[in-house]
Amino acid sequence: MKQQTMLANAMRGLATEFGLVVPKGMDKLKELMTLVEEDKSFPEQARKAFAELREHCHVTTERIEKLERQIVAHARHDDTSRRLATIPGIGPITASLIAATVGDTIGNFLSARHFAAWLGLVPRQHSSGGKTHLGKITKAGNRQIRTLLVLGATSMVYRAEQWNSAAGAWVRGLLERRPVRHVTVALANKMARIAWAVMARNEVYRAKGGVAPAAAAMA
Repeated sequence: MKQQTMLANAMRGLATEFGLVVPKGMDKLKELMTLVEEDKSFPEQARKAFAELREHCHVTTERIEKLERQIVAHARHDDTSRRLATIPGIGPITASLIAATVGDTIGNFLSARHFAAWLGLVPRQHSSGGKTHLGKITKAGNRQIRTLLVLGATSMVYRAEQWNSAAGAWVRGLLERRPVRHVTVALANKMARIAWAVMARNEVYRAKGGVAPAAAAMA
């Protein structure tokens, strides 16, 4: 994914040198390619360099898609990954990463909070005047899992209105009182705690107060 981003940025940078600019996003690269192809003033040497970058990007994209298919296929046959994927916001890639990283060592974490703390999803604490204050999350522990949980939580927060369960109601309530970023981190923390329970107790996630969410990517 990093290689793909670097190649895309290189293509954008080269095209920008000759006044060709498109909005950000991988989905806008085709538009950029069209601009380069149709621009008769684009130097031939630069056009060849752009074509090489485009080919590298195409190959990298195909590799990403192939790896994702392999991960999804593995997740469908791995018991722990299947159970983790029943949690809203956790898809096959996140489930596979958690299962591969934690696996049988989940018993090393005494509680769900310990697991969330290991992922760096609990707030820092500091005391002043005899009172305890909570700060930003620690961002300790496994960065990859934390990042994917936050991304999954972000997706669920933006779909909170259609999330028919007690957890969805909890998110909507938080959104009325807190900034979106704070709610996203709070939901990622909750997802981590649920993941601990799913693995430690060999259970699947069951929604309360609504229709149980299915892991669509695993269906």
